[in-house]
Amino acid sequence: MSHRLKIRLEAEADIAAAAQWYDQRERGLGEKFLRAVDQAIARALENPLAFPIIRRRHEVRRVLTQRFPYRIFFSLEGDTIVVHAVLHGHRDDRHWRDRL
Repeated sequence: MSHRLKIRLEAEADIAAAAQWYDQRERGLGEKFLRAVDQAIARALENPLAFPIIRRRHEVRRVLTQRFPYRIFFSLEGDTIVVHAVLHGHRDDRHWRDRL
């Protein structure tokens, strides 16, 4: 089954802020971060049910990025994967729960 993708504005802001932070540390690192996020989202699009449900009420799932310590929180709405948040592994989950 082919899934569509919707990235909420808040998640886009999460991604942009993290990429900017990495680029300020080392030129080009932000682009590598963006590729890692894209790859993680692609894995979720391929097989969304393979990822664990971490919030049962809305069936929010989580996929991890490789190389970077980020978690991508998403849910399925019909044939669409909705990305709610992209957060560093040390940030508390409360930062995205109100986005549901």
